[in-house]
Amino acid sequence: MADERKLRILHCFRSPVGGIFRHVRDLVEEHRAAGHDVGILCDSLTGGAHEERLFDSIQPHLSLGLIRIPMRRAIAPSDLSALYKSYQHIKSLQPDILHGHGAKGGMLTRLIGSALRANRSRVARLYSPHGGSLHFDRSSLAGQAVLRLERLQERYTDALVFVCEYERRTYEAKVGTPTARWRVILNGVKEWEFEPVASATDAADFLYIGMMRDLKGPDVFIDAFVRAEQLLGRPLKALMVGDGPDRDRYDATIRERGIGARIRMLPAMPARDAFAMARTVVVPSRAEAMPYIVIEALAAQKPVVASRVGGIPEILGAESKALAAPGDAQNLAKIMVAAESEPDWQNRVMPKPDTFRAVFSSAAMADSMLDLYRSLLTDRS
Repeated sequence: MADERKLRILHCFRSPVGGIFRHVRDLVEEHRAAGHDVGILCDSLTGGAHEERLFDSIQPHLSLGLIRIPMRRAIAPSDLSALYKSYQHIKSLQPDILHGHGAKGGMLTRLIGSALRANRSRVARLYSPHGGSLHFDRSSLAGQAVLRLERLQERYTDALVFVCEYERRTYEAKVGTPTARWRVILNGVKEWEFEPVASATDAADFLYIGMMRDLKGPDVFIDAFVRAEQLLGRPLKALMVGDGPDRDRYDATIRERGIGARIRMLPAMPARDAFAMARTVVVPSRAEAMPYIVIEALAAQKPVVASRVGGIPEILGAESKALAAPGDAQNLAKIMVAAESEPDWQNRVMPKPDTFRAVFSSAAMADSMLDLYRSLLTDRS
């Protein structure tokens, strides 16, 4: 029988923005509610006012504390300092579970966890890629280096956790068949998030919400919006919500194309607040793992148009008519037009709410994760 004692769980990741941060927050809240001690170690250089509010909201759940130290996205000499500081903090916490998220978090978890194990700790070392290094191309020199490093780190990994089948298949294709234990545990959202969000009377037609960087496709969204107007023969309204390194460039593009009166840009905000400001959510990403924004939008019963990338087909359905070719603004525009002009489009195309709710629950996600944690510790006892 699995050990039922209280666990000490520390999540390590670099960037406290987007899906990784959302995933960790949900695990923190669910596992703390179940009586476990939980903490976070992440970068201090990333995030803005929105992220600070999110940290404030979960601070009461962090019985092992919040540790923020500088971590760069790329591998750099400063990583040695980050590694040493992280080791000192983590050693003092005496965790049972070290769960790394993303490439940098996974590196810290496995190196530090292995060092602790050398000093007789029984800590379990877990790694969730969340896309991350799996976005690299195997044909590039950088890709070869990163993916070989992933393979090397498997020997210091007690379990790999994938958020969707797509991520597992990508890992196998790029890194190799896992030699460590692995499990697929789908992302999920909280019960209150399954309450429908009604659109305001002056709602925009389309919403982009997410990081303002090319990987997520804001430029594709802008181009598709213009094409959708041309296909419909009338002006539309759109809202772009989020922060990121390319935000100013997208703002300049909107002004250069003369559509500033019809596409409004706002800083990052809670997703459900943004959902109320538009009728249809558009996710035009060039690459994804298992994006929370699609799950959140469907839970709120908003229609979604998205790129056929990553785990999105596992959410919407492999043959869904809501899926567009990644990077293809014309294809995306045609689906946006269908969502805008066909009255029964949402009922015909979107997953049925009850079926969706049964699969994408954060409680189910957290229970599966906890079961994995306990089984790893039992194996080491």
